[in-house]
Amino acid sequence: MAALDTNILVRWLTNDDAKQCAVVLRLFDAAIDKGERLFVTVTVILEVEWVLRTRYHYDRQMVTAALNALLDAKELEFQIEPALEQALWLFKQSGSRDFADCLHIAQASQTGHGPLLTLDERASKIEGAQLLRG
Repeated sequence: MAALDTNILVRWLTNDDAKQCAVVLRLFDAAIDKGERLFVTVTVILEVEWVLRTRYHYDRQMVTAALNALLDAKELEFQIEPALEQALWLFKQSGSRDFADCLHIAQASQTGHGPLLTLDERASKIEGAQLLRG
């Protein structure tokens, strides 16, 4: 099973380059035909969110829809999928919170190492985080 880079997932989500998108679609179709899944690391998902938000100006709802589409794709397998699902849930619930904070909290929670201690007051308002006071 091969692992995917951020740019492959961004092409698939945005369809902003027809030639590259066609290559990605062929890759996904080939994986489905072989009954294989392509691997996505948690760091790639974190970068996908950042690219969609900063380069493509996706708002919270668009980012959430894009990440849900990835998680729903049968041809993809995710590193720590339960933590990604929890992070996405936290992201949806937390208003203006940062997806990276949600992912850090979810990873800590999923490994039994919560709460996530932080000096960031904004992040500390997310369920599963705790503000470290001096």
